[in-house]
Amino acid sequence: MNYDEKTKEHSCRIDRLVMRVYDTERITMLKIFLGEMPEAVYHPPTYFDNQYRDEWITDPLTVEMIKDVDKSDVVGAHLIESPVLGPIPVKAISGGVKTLILFRFDDSGKVFNASACGDNCAKWILKIAELKDITINLRHVMDFGDAAFKAEVLNTGTIVHDMMEFSAIAGDYV
Repeated sequence: MNYDEKTKEHSCRIDRLVMRVYDTERITMLKIFLGEMPEAVYHPPTYFDNQYRDEWITDPLTVEMIKDVDKSDVVGAHLIESPVLGPIPVKAISGGVKTLILFRFDDSGKVFNASACGDNCAKWILKIAELKDITINLRHVMDFGDAAFKAEVLNTGTIVHDMMEFSAIAGDYV
């Protein structure tokens, strides 16, 4: 093997190694588009009612989100026990939880309006963004809390790390 062949083989090994390291250390991220976004699904709860799958409802993360946000218990794929309403069908859960479930499970590539969620959903949006890349549309300044987080504001391409940085940019768009 001559020098060029050895160099090429060595280079290919390094490229494969770098790709393996990149794949295992890939950072998932929240991407936010602020303000009106015509291509975003404006009312995610309606989309959810027509697209959800039974297995989404019984997933442990969904069960936890429904318990936290709606203060309700998942009995099964078709039944939720609400302390206020009693037994309700899945389509009667809050619009915020429906939107969170879409962020977690919908792989259509659609962007959903996260302003359908209250601020009580913000921590769950951040949690889902730790599991997968998600892009959301916000038409208000959502309160992501005091803890550090990482998100890209698509309007500017800026990476923000906390509410102060996020608010400084968001105020210009919503």
